[in-house]
Amino acid sequence: MKYREACGEKVSALGFGTMRLPLLEDGSIDQEQMQRMTDYAMENGVNYYDTAYPYHNGLSELSIGKALAKYPRESFLLADKFPGHQHMKKYDCKGIFEEQLEKCGVDYFDFYLYHNVCENCFKTYTNEEYGIKDYFIEQKRLGRIRHLGLSTHARAENLEEVLDYFGDCIEFVQIQLNYIDWDLQDAERKVEILRERNLPVIVMEPLRGGKLADLGQENNELLKGMRPDESIASWSFRWLQTLPEVSIVLSGMSNFEQMKDNIATFSGGGDLSDEEKNVLAGIADSMKVGVPCTACRYCTEGCPMGLDIPMLLAAYNDMKFQTAMAVPMQMDALPAEKRPESCISCGACAAVCPQQIDIPAVMSEFSEMLANGPNWAELCRQREEAAERLRAEAAGK
Repeated sequence: MKYREACGEKVSALGFGTMRLPLLEDGSIDQEQMQRMTDYAMENGVNYYDTAYPYHNGLSELSIGKALAKYPRESFLLADKFPGHQHMKKYDCKGIFEEQLEKCGVDYFDFYLYHNVCENCFKTYTNEEYGIKDYFIEQKRLGRIRHLGLSTHARAENLEEVLDYFGDCIEFVQIQLNYIDWDLQDAERKVEILRERNLPVIVMEPLRGGKLADLGQENNELLKGMRPDESIASWSFRWLQTLPEVSIVLSGMSNFEQMKDNIATFSGGGDLSDEEKNVLAGIADSMKVGVPCTACRYCTEGCPMGLDIPMLLAAYNDMKFQTAMAVPMQMDALPAEKRPESCISCGACAAVCPQQIDIPAVMSEFSEMLANGPNWAELCRQREEAAERLRAEAAGK
């Protein structure tokens, strides 16, 4: 296993993310396979394990806690997160933190994160009534958190505001990073911001929810021709290992074979050559869909609604590539009058667009995509109801 450094700790370059655990036919976590995967990870040098309050409707913490219970506490690093990004009836820092410790079966967390601090929930994290920031700083002072950080899907232009608010209490940052989002989500700029602040990077979504594990027959054959003994997924992991800012790459492994393959990737094999990186960059370009906006901003000058059209087009391209929750969360954070559905189709933007993009048509399609896509508020409601049921069941035992 390759190792890097984060917050003064020797950390395995591969971290076991527990958002997509193996499941049985009834949808419950396959704890037997989970134990086998955890045992294999421990045997092969993986020492970083990441969970979160909402994963698997609150059952991920229980699962990883059971799997790690047989090992000495000092033999692994456990990370958990406070769900301030979710729509909740109340943000009970103490109640949730104590519950997390109990579910994981530990007295402290090695790494703890303010979960997904972004445009959508920044007002929650900064609300003095909830006291979220100060509560976890105090838990760190008490030794119940060893290292405090945050995860975020914030756009690059909002990341610095987030970091300025939390200040020196933040020791590391977890971001979505892969060779597609390097450009698509401006992750290159995010990495630059974190490098400037000397903050280690922990990577989430290295395979874009599995999309980068299968690139289509032509691209798969191209990569297999260059590295016949390696999986398509390994290319994304090897690309990430070329970035010196990256300390840990989290992988949400959902079966034992994925665990074996990923450990093999992070335990040996050569780095990507310049030729291989160029091939991967070409594949990334070929996979991108959407509109060729260059963010020249000519379109914004005459927009009667004052829309940030380049930002909306970038979000449209992101959602066009893969329907996921990040874009709906970002749009939900905007005032209603600044969302794509506020476009009045006057055509002033399209008339001056050097790329000849039919912007009103794109805004109309984007609005429809959002209306038919994942509903962040509804998902949070369902998760909170599931968590309440679990707490009620536990109290009844």
